[in-house]
Amino acid sequence: MPHAHLFSHVATWVFDLDNTLYPPEARLFDQIEVRMTAWVMQALGIAQPEADRLRKDYWAKYGTTLAGLMQVHGVDPAPYLTDVHDISLTHLKADPALAAAITALPGRKIVFTNGSEPYARRVLKARGLQDTFDAVFGVEHAGFRPKPERAAFETIFSAAGVEPGQAAMFEDDPRNLAAPHAMGMRTVHVAPTPAPADHIHHHTADLTGFLSRLS
Repeated sequence: MPHAHLFSHVATWVFDLDNTLYPPEARLFDQIEVRMTAWVMQALGIAQPEADRLRKDYWAKYGTTLAGLMQVHGVDPAPYLTDVHDISLTHLKADPALAAAITALPGRKIVFTNGSEPYARRVLKARGLQDTFDAVFGVEHAGFRPKPERAAFETIFSAAGVEPGQAAMFEDDPRNLAAPHAMGMRTVHVAPTPAPADHIHHHTADLTGFLSRLS
């Protein structure tokens, strides 16, 4: 259970998007991964097994499949981001309780995702969170450098005027909390299963409940 006093210094609340502001059970990434594999097959002229292998290897090595495609193959990121995020959100449900819990937090609230801003705004609207955040940043705003790279966080935080020592980061991917921790942020891992690590201060499988105990 979080102790509210540990967050009393927080003036900016930074949230990841996928599997953080909606439950993993929505499985949006299943759709995205299918589109990523198809895009890699077409762009590189390779068969599905090799495209799947590259997609996974680039994610592990570079932070995102896109980062690997850009670095190794010189891929133009804009068409890729448009294509892979062209997915159905019809099964996402609005979450008034989560919206209320985020709204009640003191200070600014921003989203920073490795997806694109247009995709993020579509998801936020589907979740009823479109009026909850002060700013939404996609990977394009970080110069297409993805989390977990520290440079990506530094670019976004500079643009947003975020002071890391007065901020908290909420993420489903444990590796994406390492740089925020090193920068002085309070870190919260949002996932069904804990991933104990020195750079993770808190874990929750219930974001709404966690936040409601902080405001």
